Amino acid sequence: MTPRNSAKKAQGMLRITQIRSRIGVPEKVRVVLTRGLGLGRIGKSVVLPDNPYTRGMIARVPHLVRVESYEE
Repeated sequence: MTPRNSAKKAQGMLRITQIRSRIGVPEKVRVVLTRGLGLGRIGKSVVLPDNPYTRGMIARVPHLVRVESYEE
C-alpha cells in the first residue's frame, strides 16, 4: 500500500452544521455553502471527510457553520 492510500484510509470525518443564515452573504460564499458543502438551511448537518478540500471550503464560511469531529 502506498503512503497516499494509507493516508486516505486514516482520515477522519467532520460534522458540519449551518448555524447562521446565508441571506446577505456574497454569491461566492453562498455557492460554497450550498453546492460545495451541501447545506442550505439553519440546523442542517452533513458529514464529510476531513481533507484539505473540505477544510478549504470551511475556511470560506467559518462564520456560518460549526465544525465538530465525527466518529462513526
